Amino acid sequence: MRPGTPSPAQASSPSSRAPWWARVFVKGGQPLAVVVVMVMCAPGEHHLARLAGWDDRLAWGMAALLAGYAGMAAYLAGERKKGEPGHRTAVAGSVLALLLAMAAQPVSHLFVTGWFSAEPRTPVLLVIVVSCVPAPVLGHILHLAATGARTEPAEPLRTITETSDSPTPEQAEQADPSRDGTEQAEPTRFLTTREVADRYGVKTSTVGTWKDRGKVTPALVDPAMGNLYDPETLPPLATTD
Repeated sequence: MRPGTPSPAQASSPSSRAPWWARVFVKGGQPLAVVVVMVMCAPGEHHLARLAGWDDRLAWGMAALLAGYAGMAAYLAGERKKGEPGHRTAVAGSVLALLLAMAAQPVSHLFVTGWFSAEPRTPVLLVIVVSCVPAPVLGHILHLAATGARTEPAEPLRTITETSDSPTPEQAEQADPSRDGTEQAEPTRFLTTREVADRYGVKTSTVGTWKDRGKVTPALVDPAMGNLYDPETLPPLATTD
């Protein structure tokens, strides 16, 4: 195959056959279509919000709410695989957002063209339905966000931790017993009061009496295990009698 010659797979792909201006049109047409649809739907949603009782500025929030809701639900419906938590609710939300956007346009146009009238007042059913839209939309958005957070994989536990007081290479070499052939001494294992009593064959109360008389002295006091004794400092059995 000559250098620069496309492979059979590349030559047969649709993207390689399409001219550059067609690919630019496809890539640029998608966001353009989204913007145009939002601009065309916004006046109808704004009009219904005005009929429901919101003032002119707050009424634009209805258009922004439905646009954001539709975009979020449609994205999550495609992002989450079938069977994952939140997939069904995302699909239901995208369908609901589409129905709300579709319903807002013809209803608003019926009022604009005179088929419906808001005089002397807006129909009560329209006021109730439009006024109830923001609350359930917000609740569903929070639900989608919560299910998305639960499905995110947890960060794996780290097996290596870095500390600021890590030993230097010289210190590590000195502490390594394999460097000089000597074995590192095992840490001292302290005995509890019960173990001291078993060692001498007496009751634990007797060990407490010895401690009070100064015959045995605890090496340290643990909040959970009580008095702990160093076996190297314990006296011989004859001296405790």
